[in-house]
Amino acid sequence: MTRAEKAAFVAAKLAELYPRTSIPLHHEDPYTLLVAVVLSAQCTDTKVNEITPLLFAKARTPQQMMKLSVEQIQDIIRPCGLSPMKSKGIHGLSRIIVEEHGGQVPQDMAALERMPGVGHKTASVVMAQAFGVPAFPVDTHIHRLAWRWTLSTGHSVERTEADLKRIFPEDSWNDLHLRIIYFGREHCPAKGHDPRKCPICSVIGRKELFTAGR
Repeated sequence: MTRAEKAAFVAAKLAELYPRTSIPLHHEDPYTLLVAVVLSAQCTDTKVNEITPLLFAKARTPQQMMKLSVEQIQDIIRPCGLSPMKSKGIHGLSRIIVEEHGGQVPQDMAALERMPGVGHKTASVVMAQAFGVPAFPVDTHIHRLAWRWTLSTGHSVERTEADLKRIFPEDSWNDLHLRIIYFGREHCPAKGHDPRKCPICSVIGRKELFTAGR
């Protein structure tokens, strides 16, 4: 198959397996989504969904959040890991949203990326899932699967994002990145993966998968 044919096969198979897509992080608006995504770094979605109700019971808006101390935020989010960094980020981004953006999460990638604790992937998730702006956030699952399916070289997350944006239609990005994540978790894990039983790797997987078990 050509790379375009592989991309079409992947898109069709994922749409068949996951006809409906929704982000697994519970949220109510762009701000609560932003906070949840910040908390999800090196933490499971399940754990984040356990912690965010506790945090939002104290502060559900940026105005309320900036009134909490960094220490108060940290005490609540500690189970999510990296709590010193994440608490400073959440407090700082809340202050910026209030002081520079009128209390509303900006619908602007550059503005989001300038906030503490918000990297390119986090900003991309918010743009895609809160505002419907086409974006292709690449996490470890997407990076791994793009390599396995020979859709990218795997040299860097940035390269993977660029490669996937080039081969998939822009209007499919927001659903597709979630579908790939779901597939990676359920069918194509990092460890213990049998490419012969994988609905996609068995068809277009790299040859190395069948010898190295990557």
